[in-house]
Amino acid sequence: MLETRRRQDESKLRTPDWFKTATRWTQLTFVEDDPEKCDPAFWIDVFKRTKSNAVCLSAGGYIAFYPSQVPYHYISKYLGDQDIFGALVDAARRLDMHVMARVDPHAIHDDAAKAHPEWVQITADGTPFRHWAYPDVWVANAYGEYNTVFMPEVVKEIVSTYDIDAIFANRWQGHGVDYSEDSARRFKDAFGHDLPIKQDASDPAWQAWLQWRRRVLADVIAQWDDEVKAIRPHASFIPNMAGASLMEFDLSVIEEHCPFLVVDHQGRRGVECGWSAGRNGKRIRASFPDRPVVLITSIGLEEEYRWKDSVNTPEEMQLWINDGTAHGLNAWFTKFNGVVPDRRWVEPVSEAFELHTLVEPVLLETQPTAEIAIIDPSTTLRYWSSEERILAERHELGFYQALVEARLPFEMLSDQMMSEDKLDRFKVIVLANASCLSDAQCAAIRSYVERGGSVVAAYETSLRDENGQPRADFGLGDVFGVKRASGPRGMVKNTYIALTEDHPVSHGYDGASRIIGGTRLIDVEAEAGTQAPFLYIPDFPDLPMEEVYPRSEPHVPAVITRETSSGSRVVFIPWNLGEIFWEVLAPDHARLISNAVRWALKDVPNVIVEGPGILDLAVRESKSCIALSLLNLTNPMMMKGPVRESIPLPTQTVSIKIPAGRQVEKARLVVACQELKMTVKEGRVNVRVNEVDRLEMVHITWK
Repeated sequence: MLETRRRQDESKLRTPDWFKTATRWTQLTFVEDDPEKCDPAFWIDVFKRTKSNAVCLSAGGYIAFYPSQVPYHYISKYLGDQDIFGALVDAARRLDMHVMARVDPHAIHDDAAKAHPEWVQITADGTPFRHWAYPDVWVANAYGEYNTVFMPEVVKEIVSTYDIDAIFANRWQGHGVDYSEDSARRFKDAFGHDLPIKQDASDPAWQAWLQWRRRVLADVIAQWDDEVKAIRPHASFIPNMAGASLMEFDLSVIEEHCPFLVVDHQGRRGVECGWSAGRNGKRIRASFPDRPVVLITSIGLEEEYRWKDSVNTPEEMQLWINDGTAHGLNAWFTKFNGVVPDRRWVEPVSEAFELHTLVEPVLLETQPTAEIAIIDPSTTLRYWSSEERILAERHELGFYQALVEARLPFEMLSDQMMSEDKLDRFKVIVLANASCLSDAQCAAIRSYVERGGSVVAAYETSLRDENGQPRADFGLGDVFGVKRASGPRGMVKNTYIALTEDHPVSHGYDGASRIIGGTRLIDVEAEAGTQAPFLYIPDFPDLPMEEVYPRSEPHVPAVITRETSSGSRVVFIPWNLGEIFWEVLAPDHARLISNAVRWALKDVPNVIVEGPGILDLAVRESKSCIALSLLNLTNPMMMKGPVRESIPLPTQTVSIKIPAGRQVEKARLVVACQELKMTVKEGRVNVRVNEVDRLEMVHITWK
């Protein structure tokens, strides 16, 4: 029977570049009874309505939705003599869609666990790991033969039987430390440690386990991809990268085996901002700026309560998809369960995908060209547990939010990719709290400054080496123009910084002689040739109220600036500015970040957008054009989803610097399909955008 299901449609060319035209994805994640209840005709209609040109369909792993012959590959008990996976693969191919088969290898059933106990992950107390959400099954051991022997057989069966372009794996990376005898032996042979009992960044065994895990997962990627290509040379294994940057993976393996990357951060949780969608793509581009990135969006709420069959508000779904589009991410929506009791998501997703269709030609023609980059501190973050990483990321999130509010387009750059050519793409780099940097990474930043690049840095940046070990002083102290005096100090309340020098970084605080400071402080000594436009006001009590007054004059630098002989500008803020802004959202802190970055730019920003509301901006360029995406973030629930209303923005004035020597031909709005009146003066094109509903793109072309 399987042989009759083979799909080798030679009339359609399958090339290694197939993914470049897979720009709008529908993902259908089957549940076990879908073979009996799912209506394939409904989904074929969805493919058409959303203008999807690619589909990701559940094939196997935990449950097979085709008649598998691999031993212990559990087949849906509702499948009967059907092949729901194969039927939809055929339907998608008839629509000239690309097809990716989804596998989920994170859990296994009783029969497999009994026959192969080595396939089950072992907990720290030595017992097999029952699934936390469905105790009838077991958590698979991702670091052993389940992923290196069993799953490759599943992969080979799917790829050899069906006309697909890729295998996509979900939850393939494992769930914490596996304490099996096999893992313990292999880990000790590699690093000489016993397995760590808990996540502890200061424990050498924990650090070693993170490295071992990276090696194991890298081998899995390479093995699965090799198995796929041996059968279908144009195809690939595409691992789900979750919402993080690529710090958990061996970048050389990703470079070789992953032609495009998938971000699985499906929607907002808690007080996440809508710009988180675009940030996900920027974090992937921080390592691979020239590789396509796909953003997965869920049609349901993404909260810890896991309402997987829910339907979010139209505005929330569209915000997530469209912000990804604004930053050049390909669109992907996912639906769990082929049965659709609530169809309110179909039209909003179709509308969001339509916007992607409108701007796609310009996105394909252009590349991001922001002047500013936030350094993604992969070296720092990889040493923390997931909980500690969330706290550590607050520094970067604060700077991110402030730059969005300031309407300063920016990208991200991984600290693992700070080569001269990648750094020199930007006029300013921001190190929100890159505490762990190697000597080589510090040298790369130092050379960047010597070549004229500017730096804005904060808090513990460069106070530790690449292994997390403390330095006696800042590794970039000579760049910052400071020496460490004491600290960092623990939590400090009721702190302030005083405006003490007239400097562009301290402008805009008219009527104030001081503003609130941070909660974690480092005392520094400023070297000759620097300025200190803000000084710490020495701590004073916050109770009793009668004691709340400063006891002495400000004297320790709280913001340090310097200009170098190479023309670069450096701002160093020795306290947790990004972290505390993200927590408190004090406007004075947003202004300080904006002032610091604008001063470091030296020149007027290439892009200026003025008008009411909150916009997430992205600028892209080619040899013949510049494109500016304007994503409207203005809504009554900006800082807490789900969004219920998107408020259209009134007129925005846009001024864009044009490369020297270019003769501008025209300016137009891509979504509104409207030509704009423009003026060209002093090398800048100026236009008015009368309204921004959700997403608009200003496209300026020259001869």
